[in-house]
Order: sequence, then C-alpha cells, then structure tokens
Amino acid sequence: MSARPEIAGARRVVVKVGSSSLTTLPGGLDEARLSALVDVLGGVRAGGREVVLVSSGAIAAGLAPLGMQGRPRDLATAQAAASVGQLRLVQTYADAFARHQVTVGQVLLTADDLTRRSHYRNAHRTVERLLALGVLPIVNENDTVATEEIRFGDNDRLAALVAHVAQAEALLLLSDVDGVYDGDPRSGPAQLIDTVRSAADLAAVTLGSARRNGVGTGGMATKVEAAMIAAHAGVPVVVTSTAQAAAALAGERVGTLFAVAGRRPGARQFWLRYASRPRGRLHLDEGAVRAVRERNASLLAAGITGATGEFLADDPVELVGPDGTVVARGLVAYDARELPALFGRKTGELDPEYRREVVHRDEMVLVGRRIVG
Repeated sequence: MSARPEIAGARRVVVKVGSSSLTTLPGGLDEARLSALVDVLGGVRAGGREVVLVSSGAIAAGLAPLGMQGRPRDLATAQAAASVGQLRLVQTYADAFARHQVTVGQVLLTADDLTRRSHYRNAHRTVERLLALGVLPIVNENDTVATEEIRFGDNDRLAALVAHVAQAEALLLLSDVDGVYDGDPRSGPAQLIDTVRSAADLAAVTLGSARRNGVGTGGMATKVEAAMIAAHAGVPVVVTSTAQAAAALAGERVGTLFAVAGRRPGARQFWLRYASRPRGRLHLDEGAVRAVRERNASLLAAGITGATGEFLADDPVELVGPDGTVVARGLVAYDARELPALFGRKTGELDPEYRREVVHRDEMVLVGRRIVG
C-alpha cells in the first residue's frame, strides 16, 4: 500500500507546472525538461488515470524568439511574448505527448472566465468533454488578453480552481522546490513539512512571497494559498518539485501533503467562495449579522443599512457587518438602484414584488474576513 493512498488512488488528477520548471534564461523553453514531465504524465495516462495539465511558460517561451533577456515589465510586451510563446509551448507539448499516443487540447482562461458563473459552467463542460474524448487538456492563463485587473496572478490559484472545475480527485503543484519547509533552506537548516492538516500547522512558518525575477511569478506563499483552497474543497494536494512528480503521483512520501480539510462543496458554493468577483457590498446591522452567521438565515431588507457598488440582480456581493468584517458572500436578488428604497423595512411593509429575500441562504457562503483599508 502506498504512503498516500488518496493520491495514488486518484483517478483524475490536475498537475500544475511552473515556468521555472520548463524554461531557462536566456534560452527560453527547455524541451528536455518538458519532455521529462510529459514522459511521467504519459505513463500516468497509460495506467488508466485522467490528467489535466495546468502549465505556465507561455511568456517565458516567447522571450528567446523575440530576443528578450528577461520577463517584460509592461503588460503589452508581456502579452506579445505570450502570443509568440503560447504557440510554441503547446506545439512542443503536442509533439511530446504524441510519442505516448496522447492527444492534447488547449484551454485558455482569464480570471473573468471563472468569476462569471456562466463561463465557469462552460469551462467545466469543456474540460469534461475533452476528458470524455480521451484528450489531455492543457490549461493556461490567457496572457495575451488578460489585464492586471482580471488576471489570476499565478497559475497556482488557477490550478486550484481548475481542480474543482474538473472534479479532480487530487492536485499536484510542481515547482523547483521540494515542498514546504519550516524555514528558508537556502539560508540555514530547515525541515520539510510532511503533512498540513490546517492553517494552524503553518502558523509559525514564514513563507516566501511571490517573486517576479527570472521567468516565474509565483512563490511558496501562492502555492500554499492554492493548496489550502483545494484542500478545503475536498481535493488533496501535494506540493513538490517537478523532479519528484512520478513519485508524488505514485503516492510516495515526497513533498508536502495538504490533507482534505472539508467536504467537497457544490459547484455554486465553491464558485461563490473562491472564484466569484464581488460587484458591490451590502452593509448589515448587528441583528442581520447574527441571523446570517448564527442561524444560517437569508438576508432580508430590514437588516440592511446601506450598499456600495454598481451591481445587477444575480451579481455576487459581499455582506459586511458594522465592524467592517465581511460576513458572507452571496448573489443579490435586486439591482443596486432598487435597494435604497428597501433598506431597514420589514417584509410586510414592502410591495409584493419586493418581498423576496435580498440574498437567499442557498445563494450565500460565510466568509469572515476583515476589510483592509
């Protein structure tokens, strides 16, 4: 029996690989590294398991053909590099997987594709159909059109969202680091953390922040954040190096395992918590906060003291208490222009067309975070 049966027994896995594992400066795409990873994933496919690959590397792959010595700092040049590099990246993958008789399909996403509910459902259907056809989906952020306002920022979080979209049974986050350490192994003795079961296990750990030197944009902090999202959504995660991918997928005790920390939520609940982008805020009085938080009640107009933002009915909004804490996130039943006339009024005082809940409890998830700034 494997040391990690939840990983070894996963029939559908999402594997994320970063730019630093696939590319070098100034050479760009390293085909030998890419082929080595493909050989591992080709073996996994031959064993009857399904794989979704989330791959960074488009911008980095475009640097050498364009004669650039480093990652562009301005958005337009980065998008241009991605346009050149994405074609080369996917073609290299297609050729490498063809040696294993595996057909690949490209899925390009922006954050907007997952923050919009209808696009989220479309992404699920596309990935599901590709897998049903025996195709290995290769997912990447659509860097050619993504703007700073709507981009994921790194593909670790994208991979966590894709793991839920694809209904995966395991997620593997690969980089050039063996796993999560309790300190910086480059500056002194540090111990590899074998298993994380809750955020408390990392309370005393200082994680590296996102880096933007070289060809990568991620860091261990982003991987841990992504791993916690997936683990809380019922998907076990291993964070390890690309060199240990085969061992990790076989369930060997390598890297750091993030154990499942909750039941897998429904697609709508997961989308609301992790993928939706709030279009505004509803400000609640203390009674409404208690009703929502303690009694799992719907939000009624009587408990609302104000609203900010321009939103339409069925848009996601944040529910904020008097102390500035975001209590919940949910889908609002009214447009922003309709709500002011309803604030503080009991349901029986309203015209019949306005007596429905402002946010129904079935369209709401509890959050509990403090607004900064």
